[in-house]
Amino acid sequence: MCFNMAMTSREIVKSTIRFNYPDRLAFDLPEVYGSDFMFCGMAYSPDARPLKGTDEWGAAWNNIGDSFLGEVKKHPLENWNDFERLKIPDINEPARWEALEGIREKAGDKFLVGYGLSIYERIHFLRGLENTWMDIYDAPGKLCKLLDILLEMNLTTIDKYSKYGVDAYFFGDDWGLQNTLMISPSAFREIWKPYYSKIFKAAHNAGMSTMLHSCGYIVDIVEDFIEIGLDVLQIDQQENMGLELIGDRFGGRITFYSPVDIQKTMFYETTENIRLYCRNMCKYLGRKEGGFIAKWYGDPIGAGHSQEALDAMCDEFLKISKEKQREYGRSHTGGF
Repeated sequence: MCFNMAMTSREIVKSTIRFNYPDRLAFDLPEVYGSDFMFCGMAYSPDARPLKGTDEWGAAWNNIGDSFLGEVKKHPLENWNDFERLKIPDINEPARWEALEGIREKAGDKFLVGYGLSIYERIHFLRGLENTWMDIYDAPGKLCKLLDILLEMNLTTIDKYSKYGVDAYFFGDDWGLQNTLMISPSAFREIWKPYYSKIFKAAHNAGMSTMLHSCGYIVDIVEDFIEIGLDVLQIDQQENMGLELIGDRFGGRITFYSPVDIQKTMFYETTENIRLYCRNMCKYLGRKEGGFIAKWYGDPIGAGHSQEALDAMCDEFLKISKEKQREYGRSHTGGF
């Protein structure tokens, strides 16, 4: 008798992250192409970034372009003397969590991801980048007071999600400039790394995988993230670090969750080269056992991507997934 039950989306993603031989390529693409994922979060998050207006912390945002991303124009904690007057959101407000009722059932067989809160970006939204960088040397204790607040918010969020059947905990902090980190690796390790470690440990203890978005040149700290338990690294740029370099140094030890490089290949290259890049991503970042999840960039207009480029990328990732599925089927058929 022959058994060859196809994996569900949830099983595909879990197998990919655990390097347990998924039977096809996991993907997260626009609705018309399909996704193995469903995402959830608070009804209103303390980490929300409005296009315009003031957020819960008192940061004033503005947006003047086509991007979904705003920019902080007024930082509520430019002076540490204002710390006692800082508006600290109440993460336990019941209304924040009402939207999660029944979310596991709504997700069905999809891999359910819950959004968390940034612990670097939120600080420079409050203090400003230059102040944050100076604080590393002039006021590390005060920085850690803010980090303690953000840590507790993340731990509370993880605890809440664990009650709703969430599969992974996902938040973002952009650490890189174009060709270097924003701060020294030693400063990252001394101040921020212990906080990430506590968040990742709490998520794992709650039965969740850990996912982090970080753009820019971050090669110098990827090993640190692997060491403290990051399961999935979501990067939208690869060419500024080198696709082969990333794969050679880190492939097989962490799962990459990425679109075709949004800054170069998706913007400048032909559809033929976009398709080739899709295959190189699977070759260098992934392994037969797993380790690569294909995705799209959710703001193609803001990034200047054409519909033709987007279609080429999605179509090629689906072709690769079907090829992998056929290979899996050939190697896992048989009887007893």
